[in-house]
Amino acid sequence: MSSQKPVDPIDPRLVRKLADILKETELTEIEVEQGDLKIRVARQLTAAPAVAYAAAPAPVAVAPAPAPVAPAAAPAAEAPKAAAKDAVASPMVGTVYLAPQPGAANFIKVGDKVKAGQTLLIIEAMKTMNPIPSPKDGTVSEVLVADGKPVEFGEGLVVID
Repeated sequence: MSSQKPVDPIDPRLVRKLADILKETELTEIEVEQGDLKIRVARQLTAAPAVAYAAAPAPVAVAPAPAPVAPAAAPAAEAPKAAAKDAVASPMVGTVYLAPQPGAANFIKVGDKVKAGQTLLIIEAMKTMNPIPSPKDGTVSEVLVADGKPVEFGEGLVVID
């Protein structure tokens, strides 16, 4: 009987190559699936690039879902709000998420003090999570969007005084 060592299914060269692609293309994340292996490499725009990867076995593959299972009902109006005079405008069309993952605390809330470059929220566009940074230091006076709802280009997201 021969004892076999478990084989590490993650090729570090592949992870490094994916990280290089992120740097070259200025994307925030990239995901690759090969059979039962799923590798996701992501970086943060406000800090040094962070590499994260996860291997999911085939029978019970549970990957973290970017969309909440049941988005919280928002008392906000159904129609999208136009950009307020001093509101941070959406740079793209997509789905807005106020927290880094389902069940986590929101990035910001009304009354919070924020610094320029601090992540206010995330907009998912074309399966890519795009952190939206604060353009200036200030205090959050209003959040104009609801978690899990679509946003349009130029739509007001957050008012910072």
